[in-house]
Amino acid sequence: MAYGSFAISSKALVFCRPCYGSIRDLPFSLRTPTIGRCGCVGAIAAPRNLVKPRKEESSGKDIKGGRKSKDKTTPWKKLDANEFGIQRSMIPESTRMVLNKLRKKGFQVYLVGGCVRDLILDRIPKDFDVITSAELKEVRQVFPRCQIVGRRFPICHVYVDDIIIEVSSFSTSARTGKAPNKNFRKPVGCNERDYIRWKNCLQRDFTVNGLMFDPLENVVYDYIGGVEDIKNSKVRTVSAAKLSFIEDKARILRAIRIAARLGFSLTKDVAVSVKELSSSLLRLDPSRVQMEINYMLAYGIGILAFHKALVDQPRDPTVVASYCLAIYSDISLSEAMEIAKSNTKQHNSNFQELSAQDKDIAGSKLSQQVMSLAESVKSAAKKMHDRDYLANAMSKYPQAPSSDMVFMSRPLLERVQRMFGSVRRKGDGERGVPSLDRRINYKSLAIGDFHETRRVFARIVFDTVYPPKI
Repeated sequence: MAYGSFAISSKALVFCRPCYGSIRDLPFSLRTPTIGRCGCVGAIAAPRNLVKPRKEESSGKDIKGGRKSKDKTTPWKKLDANEFGIQRSMIPESTRMVLNKLRKKGFQVYLVGGCVRDLILDRIPKDFDVITSAELKEVRQVFPRCQIVGRRFPICHVYVDDIIIEVSSFSTSARTGKAPNKNFRKPVGCNERDYIRWKNCLQRDFTVNGLMFDPLENVVYDYIGGVEDIKNSKVRTVSAAKLSFIEDKARILRAIRIAARLGFSLTKDVAVSVKELSSSLLRLDPSRVQMEINYMLAYGIGILAFHKALVDQPRDPTVVASYCLAIYSDISLSEAMEIAKSNTKQHNSNFQELSAQDKDIAGSKLSQQVMSLAESVKSAAKKMHDRDYLANAMSKYPQAPSSDMVFMSRPLLERVQRMFGSVRRKGDGERGVPSLDRRINYKSLAIGDFHETRRVFARIVFDTVYPPKI
């Protein structure tokens, strides 16, 4: 970034009034800033209950060699989800429908991976992954419209309206995953269900991603110390870090991404291995690199395009305000300009992305500049999909490896352009002044609802340019 204010400034974005005003009512405190889905900005939670999970009896069996050495043991824990503030209502209806249908057919079903981690952290998960005892062909019998995708690690894509729920099978994981480390021994007398869950957790990349949640029983299963590492804000590999990264080089990128997004630190062995094996990323298949980069950018691609547009051509604060108001509530451009012109707040003049304010700007000149800004956002997004443009930009850094990858796919480009590059010139009648005090619908935001994402984005930018107290 040339200036780095709109895109990554914690003072500018994370503590904007609208988001903070809504977030502070939730049962957690702000801890570390993070850019949210499609450019919206949220916060990483530090749940009050996390540091004192209920001391649940382990199954009475220890896993030999589970963590730092063969002399260490990691007790299995079955934790009451209520201790972390997890409620079934936090799971989207689409995911609950999939869980309930599979359960009614007699299959075991669990939420697994990053979504359990995020629920414990009181964050809104990007998506919810389901694992079941059903074979994938049995999942397809329950959901005829679902598709089995993936060759190396096949899973089911279950379609619920326009939402895709990823469903994996214990049996498929057992066939395609690596065998458990021989240092991890099956405890004598453990029941079959625990053993199946435990084996699956051993195939995960990091301990914080190796948790399972049973929504029906309201139990979190922790077989490899994931809750402890969440409590201590640590990113730790399930197996020895060096072996883990040699087995899958993409885990190096994933470790950095998780640590950066959650505000966690790498354990010593992970940090050393990341440094020692970083050059191995040059041999990683470009498609895997692109997938990891897409994950890294999934929470800020919209605001990245917006910031790029302003870096290329700084805009008058009134132009930015009119643009935000227009996309916030889909009012006409003329109505948005009227409201923006009547705004008496002083703008923050510290941003180099803002030009000097022209107090006399109005009418057709203001309208043209707002439409120009919208077109600039669309153009900036298009550049992120243009291989030639990106290759030319990277040519300024000859030490960087060549690549034909792009920042965003065609479907994502079209969505970003529609979401942030569309301003209505004419209205449908009298709508009144839009209220920026409207509460954020976090459920809609979590699933990437088009209108809610636009509204949150507009509120953040407006309150960044015109902070309440300056």
